[in-house]
Amino acid sequence: MKVLLFPALLTVAILTAPPKGTHWTGSATTGKQENKINFVVSADGKHLSDLTFDGFWNCSGQQEQRMVGPREIFEIHDGKVSGVVLDTPGGDALQFELRGDFTGKAVSKKPFRMNLSASPCETYSMQWMAAPTR
Repeated sequence: MKVLLFPALLTVAILTAPPKGTHWTGSATTGKQENKINFVVSADGKHLSDLTFDGFWNCSGQQEQRMVGPREIFEIHDGKVSGVVLDTPGGDALQFELRGDFTGKAVSKKPFRMNLSASPCETYSMQWMAAPTR
């Protein structure tokens, strides 16, 4: 009986699991360096999460490479994302500003900016583009 019950429960769990979002990857550039940007768009197309920026930002005139992203989720309305989220790891507020249009199969050049409020570190305004990974 237990042998038959497990496959049945597993099938039910798989069929009732919420649909997974789509992973997107792309680049963000200031014209000098190529930086990577990754995120997930929810299956219903209403949320952008797991954003990571892997690239260079300016800290007091020095270029530093860093991989970072907010824990907060960006809302997508009518196929567009436009917002600012604050993340406070260790008390310092990281600010992420993101704008994009998901009405096509890829996001073409749109603004991205990240800065650390308690220090002089920031990316300045970059242009980013991304497409879903397959």
